[in-house]
Amino acid sequence: MATSAKKGELPRKEAIVLKGHEGSVLAVRFNGNGNYCLSCGKDRTVRLWNPHRGIHIKTYKSHGREVRDVHTSPDNSKLISCGGDRQVFYWDVESGRVIRKFRGHDSEVNSVKFNEFAWVVISAGYDQSVRAWDCRSHSTEPIQIIDTFTDSVMSVCLTKSEVIAGSVDGTVRTFDIRMGREMVDDLGHPVNCISMSNDGNCILASCLDSTLRLLDRSSGELLQEYKGHICKSFKMDCCLTNSDAHITGGSEDGSIYFWDLVDASVILKFRAHASVVTSVSYHPKDNCMLTSSVDGTVRMWKT
Repeated sequence: MATSAKKGELPRKEAIVLKGHEGSVLAVRFNGNGNYCLSCGKDRTVRLWNPHRGIHIKTYKSHGREVRDVHTSPDNSKLISCGGDRQVFYWDVESGRVIRKFRGHDSEVNSVKFNEFAWVVISAGYDQSVRAWDCRSHSTEPIQIIDTFTDSVMSVCLTKSEVIAGSVDGTVRTFDIRMGREMVDDLGHPVNCISMSNDGNCILASCLDSTLRLLDRSSGELLQEYKGHICKSFKMDCCLTNSDAHITGGSEDGSIYFWDLVDASVILKFRAHASVVTSVSYHPKDNCMLTSSVDGTVRMWKT
């Protein structure tokens, strides 16, 4: 883990405001190299931007209800999205065409991720399940269903051989696909988002008791807790900065927080939005980040 940076090295100056969504923006994600970003929201659209220049490139419309999550393939040629219409959409980025719709979830879908080769898509939903879909097959049936949760599954992360998911039942569950094993870490509070450290050693879980919890990925040991923000009723992202030196996340009062990874002190806090911060995405290399909000905007922050 990197040593702590000074407050001035963290992104806190508003550089760009991306406007175009009607209503809440529910997620924003940098693509793999950080040159572009995708946003999605209540207006049933996914939007592709060049956030560095403030340019809207394309809008993807096909969802019947709000879009809750979006993810781009490593080569940036495909994207996947999910939402309130219970479906997972697999898109061609350039043409804007829907290649396939994966159906099978019995309720809203909260989270989607590609695997490292973009052959498989993993989705998680309110139907208490995680499902895997094969992008290369013409079948729209899931190739695997994980349904050991006892409440809504809100968020998924992937490694080469594992699916990690956080649920409102208070657990973070790790499924080793090769070994067919499941490990359960019970945090005792509803989990609404998980993300992985860049070195792959830790899982960060956002819980609805206004606490972020850092877990050792191999042992499940609770390493640290981060507090100060408000997170009681919304799905809100959290992540580590690209150096793994800081934790960052939003708050229901529109603020962004940065915590020191090791001692959990609040290094920086500022008001970023007029309403709930739904999503944070840290640039893979540079000291900049994107935030999205119920206020309908996506904002880019720089040092």
